[in-house]
Amino acid sequence: MASIREILAQNIKKYRQKLGITQSELAELAEISTNFMGMIEQKRKFAAPEVLDRIAAALKVETSELFIDKPTASEEMERVYLKIGKKIDQIIRESMEKHYQVTVKNIELVISESIEKAFLDKRKYIKKGG
Repeated sequence: MASIREILAQNIKKYRQKLGITQSELAELAEISTNFMGMIEQKRKFAAPEVLDRIAAALKVETSELFIDKPTASEEMERVYLKIGKKIDQIIRESMEKHYQVTVKNIELVISESIEKAFLDKRKYIKKGG
């Protein structure tokens, strides 16, 4: 679970990059120093509520959106790929198990038929007086 500072830093950076502005430009819009803005994005400092309001306004989002821990598109894609990969593994495993079971049943059937044939052949041989 991400800390509140991590979520804040990730969201500020995400929204800033979405707008195509630098830390320095965001700092200027939010009326804080570039150094302080950098420290917030590096999770080294936490801003006061009024500063967070100014940062959010500069990013054109609600302040509350800075604290929502939602995955990025690439994180969501990775999650989906992992889920698909697990499902594929499960399907392959189940298919292999079924194939193994069919193979074992076929081997058992072949052995059983071979034993039965050998037994019948032996009986025929004995009946012929062999």
